[in-house]
Amino acid sequence: MMTAAYPLQTPISIPEFTASRQAGFFDSLKQPRFSGQLILTNNRQETWFFYLYLGRIMYATGGTHPVRRWRRHIARYLPEVASKLSSLQLDLASLGNQDFRLCWEYQLLCLWVEQQKVSREQAARMIRSVIIEVLFDITQSMEVTCELKQDNLLATRLVLIDADQLIHEAQKQWHAWQGAKVADRSPNAAPIIRQGDELQQRTSPQVYQTLKQLLDGNQTLRDLSVRMKRDVVTLTSSLLPYVQMGLVELITIQDLSPPISLPPQNPTLIAPEVPAGPLIACVDDSPLMCQTLEKILVGANYQFLGINDPLRAIAILLARKPAAIFLDLVMPNANGYEICGQLRKLSLFRHTPIIILTGNDGIVDRVRARMVGASEFMGKPVNPDLVLGAIRKHLKPETFA
Repeated sequence: MMTAAYPLQTPISIPEFTASRQAGFFDSLKQPRFSGQLILTNNRQETWFFYLYLGRIMYATGGTHPVRRWRRHIARYLPEVASKLSSLQLDLASLGNQDFRLCWEYQLLCLWVEQQKVSREQAARMIRSVIIEVLFDITQSMEVTCELKQDNLLATRLVLIDADQLIHEAQKQWHAWQGAKVADRSPNAAPIIRQGDELQQRTSPQVYQTLKQLLDGNQTLRDLSVRMKRDVVTLTSSLLPYVQMGLVELITIQDLSPPISLPPQNPTLIAPEVPAGPLIACVDDSPLMCQTLEKILVGANYQFLGINDPLRAIAILLARKPAAIFLDLVMPNANGYEICGQLRKLSLFRHTPIIILTGNDGIVDRVRARMVGASEFMGKPVNPDLVLGAIRKHLKPETFA
């Protein structure tokens, strides 16, 4: 078992990381009052991150589906926030230039508590449930390696939790999972119908329609349990007969995209040579439009940033700070007017050239674009000479230095 005498930066292998060993491990961090980051990795290279202060847990994340887990727990514990996630980019923008790699989920929780969107008690309940789920997944992995980093600290302490409480609860859930005879399967797997005709024959029309709607392979067992407000063990047990008959399969799916653009994990790797000119961004849900502008701009020695997801646009722009922005007018979930207006409210983009792109070159659109602070209005398909001319027109000479 690990003691405080182990070197902090050297990964240590722990076979059969059972509940009792977990309890002993975290207990060994209490005596030296360890503050920092605990990193656990299994043999499938899944990695979990615990943030501790004086030996007690503040938060945990990582694993197979950190973003899915975060969204599930938001829906379950913070419904008032879940209904307003469309404004998430403004919350991220207000966080400034913090290192989002260091637990952006926790930083958002702290912000919402500070803004009184949620109570500290609500945040604490969510954090406890998140940590229990992480501990469950670690228990199922069994063997892990661990590493400690004292320099990765979370500044705000919403809650400090003794690991013993949560390990006990995670163990209860693990025993229930084993008792349901599904210990060899992960609650992070997603059920999908494989034999639709036979499943239809074996179920009532109502049950079949429900299964057809829910088992689309895009939602994990945990996702479905929250959506259906059913315990994940009960839900999985109800599907197990169909799985055993081969009518339904449990598959591995990817995590959801985070609402922010994370920096690369290995910034020290040698990057390919990039153009030396200013960075120009394009926010357009059409990959083809971004590719067209990229070809024009990179060919003229500008750096290029393409953003196809308008809901993540502001956070990405804040992280990259482009010298000019091309902005599509009509996009799903957001439009160019709204994004332009929000950018103009931020000091960083108050004077940044913003060029609206649209296929509808009407006088009303031009006037409205000016009202929200657009620098120029450009029709689609774009003309290379007009694109480059607009950049030279709006960028100050020192930008090119």
